Amino acid sequence: MKVGVLVVAYNAETTLVDVLDRIRPEMRRELAEVLVQDDHSTDLTFNVATEYLQRGTDLHLTVVRHPQNLGYGGNQKAGYTYAVNHGWDVVVLLHGDGQYAPEVMHEMIAPIVEGDADAVFGSRMMTPGGARQGGMPMYKYVGNRILTTAQNAITGLRLSEWHSGYRAYRVSALAELPFVGNSDGFDFDTEIILQLAAAKKKIVEVPIPTYYGDEICRVNGIAYARDIMIDTVRHRLGRTGFGAGDVGRVTEPYAYKPSAHSSHGRVLQFMQSRPPMRVLDVGCGPGWLAEALTAQGHEVTGVDIAEEAGVRGRMHRFVQADLERGLPDEVGGDFDVVVAADVIEHVRTPQQLMQEMSHRLRPGGTVIASVPNISHWYPRTRTALGLFDYDQRGILDATHVRFFTRRSFVRLAKQAGLQPIERRHTGLPFDALKLRTERGPGRLAALVDRALVRLWPTMFAYQFVYELDVIPALDAPLDVATDAAG
Repeated sequence: MKVGVLVVAYNAETTLVDVLDRIRPEMRRELAEVLVQDDHSTDLTFNVATEYLQRGTDLHLTVVRHPQNLGYGGNQKAGYTYAVNHGWDVVVLLHGDGQYAPEVMHEMIAPIVEGDADAVFGSRMMTPGGARQGGMPMYKYVGNRILTTAQNAITGLRLSEWHSGYRAYRVSALAELPFVGNSDGFDFDTEIILQLAAAKKKIVEVPIPTYYGDEICRVNGIAYARDIMIDTVRHRLGRTGFGAGDVGRVTEPYAYKPSAHSSHGRVLQFMQSRPPMRVLDVGCGPGWLAEALTAQGHEVTGVDIAEEAGVRGRMHRFVQADLERGLPDEVGGDFDVVVAADVIEHVRTPQQLMQEMSHRLRPGGTVIASVPNISHWYPRTRTALGLFDYDQRGILDATHVRFFTRRSFVRLAKQAGLQPIERRHTGLPFDALKLRTERGPGRLAALVDRALVRLWPTMFAYQFVYELDVIPALDAPLDVATDAAG
């Protein structure tokens, strides 16, 4: 494999040569290239590196000086981009200040070379007592342990240390990550871990010795702790659909929300006391709602643009169709109920789709539809703060092409020939957030949210769920009288 070393250096004129010399002879023979990137140092780091190269070395050495300081994260971004563009298979991140041991580089790359890892982190915490014996100050040790414990709890990872800068990566795995958009600061390392976790890449830790010399620490501890915890929380939220997904993202299909206070739960409540009916589930997705309706005794036909695995087994009949083009003839008609749960906001011509749904009803049939509330406090707050952007899921889902308030949805329904006969609301999607609401803080949060929804629905309702029927004047047969002439 083509193994390269990225040496990030800033004001490392007194340590850089020693770091390069400490790469063991057997490791030097395996390295395709060593890239030293001087991040626009204010000392003679670049001169020292070029002199080392000119004296002659068995390392395949490349020395770069950035025309401006890119920051710790920016320096890595430039190096990893170089590794991708130059066909490296493995890249080892080594610091030019000598804090991490080049002597154990072989152990760092071995799990990747052997095909057992996408990333390897050198951990100073795997050897009991090793970090303190190596000179790690007590305040840094305690801070490291507290932050690592918190980050493991939030993300579900089980790393012994999140804050080591000694890393090795499979370059093909790096190439799949959006690391170019990451921070230019010291929280870049945390963002890479979160992106690896989101992409389900395999991380392996190996023990490394701890060395603290007289190097100058350039990290503002308080700002660093703040930034990495913000990143970690963003990852946790990203896994539930909030945010753009740059450090944590949803990989599963749209979630089924069975809670009685969710949109799917509200639809099931509308239907549970009714005799068996013919139901059309528009935008049925994987078919979980259709399966629940079938369990209630209804005969369900589902329609969606993609056929998810197992969807036909969850309903009476499935029809694959692009709803942007309307409902195809093969769907049929004479349905007692047409369900459109969390789908109307995904089409560019919702009025046309709702008109077609009303035309598939038998006389006296109804439409049950749910839409997100764009006037909810979450998008309102983001807009007021100038932070409006799309999320992976939720009200600001990036696939939503239409937004609705309660008033605008009712107006749309009337334009489609439908009128509300019953309205219900949902609160925050605790199902999708994977928060337990049976007890503890989750239960209290759910109770408060439901109370606020009842008090001020246009501000706190996450979704509106309506049952609508055809406006009588449009549904009644015409009785036309004519004179004898015709």
